[in-house]
Amino acid sequence: MFGLGLPEILLIFVVALLIFGAAKLPEIGRSLGKALCEFKKGTQEFSNEKDKKGE
Repeated sequence: MFGLGLPEILLIFVVALLIFGAAKLPEIGRSLGKALCEFKKGTQEFSNEKDKKGE
């Protein structure tokens, strides 16, 4: 993906766990998932509009 291996991902997870705590991590993950979904939807809509104008 970005050149991240398992040790790097685990280190990031442990640091996030220490900073935010175990109770906040699911909420943060949910928020990031929703944001990613909205971004994908927006890029698909943009692509569809661009294709319609190109025809």
